[in-house]
Amino acid sequence: MEPLTRPQAIIDFCLAPLSLQPGSEGETETRRRLEHVLRTLQGKLARPVAVDFSTMPSQVINEAAHGYE
Repeated sequence: MEPLTRPQAIIDFCLAPLSLQPGSEGETETRRRLEHVLRTLQGKLARPVAVDFSTMPSQVINEAAHGYE
């Protein structure tokens, strides 16, 4: 996987596992907020932020502790 630099590509990758209804109010608001955060961060760094999800360590969630949803 190549590093992602475009805010929309990063958002698409992060929201994919949630299976949100496309165009729903929640999905639209989540995208708006995430895009604002990414653009603000990129503006402050004066260079594009690249996210390489292939190097992210996996996380294990203890469902017994957090609920089986």
